[in-house]
Amino acid sequence: MGVPADAPRAILVDKPAGPTSHDVVSTVRRALGRTKAGHTGTLDPFATGLLVVLTGRATRLAPFLTGLDKTYRATVRLGERSESGDPEGPITPGGPVPDEAAVRAALATMTGVIEQQVPALSAVRVDGERLYARTRRGEEVERPRREVVVHRADLISYDRVNGLVEIEIRCGSGTYVRQIAVDLGESLGCGGYCSALRRTEVGDLSVNSALAPEDVQPGSGISLLAAVGHIPRVDLDEVGLAEVVHGRRVQAPGAVAMGTVALAAGDELVAIGLADDDGVVRPKVVLVS
Repeated sequence: MGVPADAPRAILVDKPAGPTSHDVVSTVRRALGRTKAGHTGTLDPFATGLLVVLTGRATRLAPFLTGLDKTYRATVRLGERSESGDPEGPITPGGPVPDEAAVRAALATMTGVIEQQVPALSAVRVDGERLYARTRRGEEVERPRREVVVHRADLISYDRVNGLVEIEIRCGSGTYVRQIAVDLGESLGCGGYCSALRRTEVGDLSVNSALAPEDVQPGSGISLLAAVGHIPRVDLDEVGLAEVVHGRRVQAPGAVAMGTVALAAGDELVAIGLADDDGVVRPKVVLVS
């Protein structure tokens, strides 16, 4: 089965600082002449890096990508505090910055399953309204706390003179890296905020393969099979393909573990299915007709 240039795609975009994630999706949509496109995980306007944009029917794959682990490079400015946790501010003076040993020790406490307070200027809803809206009105709002997973937080460099810490973080979905920066500064007693942030990986997908928004054109992107490469693959024969296209269950060839599987025909992703313990796969999201 060939893949036409206008087929549903997963496009890896290198978001620049400034525009919102929605702005970037709009740029991609205009470039492709499509009305349907969406991303699989927001980046704040000040942040840069990998934004996975799905087009056409591929938007149905978003639930299978949003929960992937992500890798970030963050610059933390110590010795100052920011109400937003990022350059938006307002920014106020903090205290004297510590030595590198103290920074390393503090970072070591920020891995594993940790409880994290949602930033004041976040889009989380509290009592039905976005938290950032209530914060900007000057309301005192109790910010929710969540458990998140930080697999590693590595110190890349530390410029003590300027109070700049560069770290690389691998974390689970839903982690606020700018809150990690704030928590690092508070644990050191000097304050801190995330002055720069770049997402380098979503699952196994890398920003090294991404395009600038203005470089996206019809035919851009990676195959949908590559986009869901983290999901076990099941190859369909012609009979199986015909059944799946119509949403019917199929017996998976070979041994398949229970759980989510990617159903493929040649080099094309046909559907995402759910395999039971008898090797029968029920299509959940069908991408071809």
